[in-house]
Amino acid sequence: MRVMVAGAGPAGLMLAAELVLAGAEVTVVDRLPRRSPYCRGFTLNARSLELLDRRGVVDRFLAEGPTVPYGMFADPSRPLDLSVMDTDHPYTLGIAQTRVEELLEEWLSELGVTVAWGHEVTGFDQDGDGVEVTVRTGGGHERVRVDYLAGCDGSRSLVRKHAGIGFPGTPATAFGLLADVGTADPSALPFGATEGERGTVFVIPRPGYVRIVLDEPVPPADRDEPVRLDYFQRVLDDTLGRRVELVDPRWLTRFSDAARQADRYVAGRVVLAGDAAHIHPPAGAVGVNVALADAVNLGWKLAATGLGYAPDGLLDSYHRERHEAGARMLRTTRAQALLGRRDPGVDPVRELLGELAGLPPVGRYLAELTTGVSTRYDPGIPGDHPWLGRLAPNLKLVAGGERTSVAELLRPARPVFLTTGARALPENARDRVDAHHVHCPERPDLEAVLIRPDGHTVWVSTTTDPQPADTLTTALATWFGA
Repeated sequence: MRVMVAGAGPAGLMLAAELVLAGAEVTVVDRLPRRSPYCRGFTLNARSLELLDRRGVVDRFLAEGPTVPYGMFADPSRPLDLSVMDTDHPYTLGIAQTRVEELLEEWLSELGVTVAWGHEVTGFDQDGDGVEVTVRTGGGHERVRVDYLAGCDGSRSLVRKHAGIGFPGTPATAFGLLADVGTADPSALPFGATEGERGTVFVIPRPGYVRIVLDEPVPPADRDEPVRLDYFQRVLDDTLGRRVELVDPRWLTRFSDAARQADRYVAGRVVLAGDAAHIHPPAGAVGVNVALADAVNLGWKLAATGLGYAPDGLLDSYHRERHEAGARMLRTTRAQALLGRRDPGVDPVRELLGELAGLPPVGRYLAELTTGVSTRYDPGIPGDHPWLGRLAPNLKLVAGGERTSVAELLRPARPVFLTTGARALPENARDRVDAHHVHCPERPDLEAVLIRPDGHTVWVSTTTDPQPADTLTTALATWFGA
């Protein structure tokens, strides 16, 4: 099975790694001659760190930056307490998106795949057996035959457009400006949020410069027109009501509150992930994180489908699960964007939500919602165990006399069946599912649990709520084939 991944951003790199782990042959192409040095995002959240941990690479990322045990929903003066979340990583990691991509590319190279920079997908034709892709290179055009084409090529995705996939949503109504610059007097503009005469200015420290983010007062006539330093300077001074001289500009750009979502994540032998599948307001800094979640959900399903051992409808479940998660993310980020506007009419709602977020159950709900920790997929079987459909907790285990954990046992990116001895995996499933006899001191009531390659629980039995054998058979057939 051969897959071409268009786009070497977080979604494309993570998807390629997942496909290689599952046994697929992968080609990754990107139209840029090299990785861009500029990035919008500087955050990996708890959900992403959990997923990276389940592939054994999280320590590479944690070594790169500080962790922060709080986040924001609506009111910067009332941060969310992330330490209350049910996760091994109750914080956000400060790391530039460019560095995330570099680390993913290094990992992918270790798995045997090198990104083909300067190679652009310009068109394709698909049939029932595969996709004929046209790729422009420095030496002309090539035609490449693959089994599947993955569009991870950003918000203006050629793959999405050429596949005829709709991208409905809400157009931009408000714009923001971003500048990576220096200031002549660093003390003139402190880090964090500064309330000015006409709005709020956010300043984020970076090595050797600062990132300044503020609202653009009037929508631009041409949103693609480059942002010049003199224009940004005027908007900054007008927002603050005073002069703060900017120097040494590195990168200036604008962003909007547009929110759109592909109406199909799967179209025949074309699939979408990351920004190609959805765009959203920047509130919450979730873009990279949602892209990684898409890729981990898609990789094993696409590989199983292409290699011929997937149950019917498995690839369609990628659209069903991640489209629902994407819609929830769009709703949340749109709400945050509205609450962040300088609008007196919104002040009472913002204040009320700030008070509610201070209540422990509400604060935890919002923290797990905005970080994706509460993501749950329909397991396909009845049951009300709190693990069902959610990422399996990273239990500490003993297997074969050795200490291990759920995360370690998921590193091969295969389905996992853990049993304490009371339940056994059916003989005919042992070629598709890794079975481990374990001791679990944290959960002495655990009998057995079945976990998908992406870490989500699809069956669990305990001494207090033992499950019939036929429900395990159903779960195995639903996710891993008869």
